[in-house]
Amino acid sequence: MFNLKDKKLIPFLAAVSLLIFLSISIIILRVPVLAVSRQPFSLVTFLQRELGGIVFYHHNLVANERLKKENELLRYRLNALDEVYLENTRLKENLSFKQKSAFKIIAARVIIRPADNWSSGLIIDKGSSRGIKKGLAVATFLGLAGRVVETTDSTAKVMLLCDPNLGISSLVQRSRQEGLVCGTLGANLIMKYLPEDADIKLGDTIISSGLNATYPKGLLIGKVVDIGRDFSGLSRFAVIKPAVDLSNIEEVLVIIP
Repeated sequence: MFNLKDKKLIPFLAAVSLLIFLSISIIILRVPVLAVSRQPFSLVTFLQRELGGIVFYHHNLVANERLKKENELLRYRLNALDEVYLENTRLKENLSFKQKSAFKIIAARVIIRPADNWSSGLIIDKGSSRGIKKGLAVATFLGLAGRVVETTDSTAKVMLLCDPNLGISSLVQRSRQEGLVCGTLGANLIMKYLPEDADIKLGDTIISSGLNATYPKGLLIGKVVDIGRDFSGLSRFAVIKPAVDLSNIEEVLVIIP
């Protein structure tokens, strides 16, 4: 039997009690202590993540601006290459037309569209010094475009087919029906003076008749897209879509008979 009055046992019992108390305290306080100890590490991790985000955001912003500039430069170069390709294609077609034609052909570039007559006139960079004179027919590889109405030594003014003052003796290629094609200042032309029994249909091809020395025979003018009767009811007319896009001409061919 232990005798509590034995002074040697008191320190021993006190130590044992302290150990038991500490063990119980560690078990109870472990979770709160661990939670509190993690807070500084979580704060450090959060700060590192936010600072890293700011640094990478600035880096990505700079990289994005650089890529945008590179993209714009590449787009510009690609557009320039496309323009060169399209110009070469047009020049190639014009050259082919020149080689096949029985007439002398002078190639010229459009340099001005007069502000007072945007849709029906233009200025080209060749004039009388190159043999161009008033009255000559003007075409592209697609077909007839108009005629020369004025010249200087180095330029010439061209009246386009869409001008109402321009009239061309024409034929329906299929039936050989004759008529007069005039401009309307719009996208289409009109073929007038067709008799009531004229043999003309939608989709027919219209060409120059050659009755006017200005326009050699057989030049393509356009296609029939509509047919109607005039107000008198005595004749018919046909609406012609021109073969040449008259609003977007960049190069022309002046025909010298």
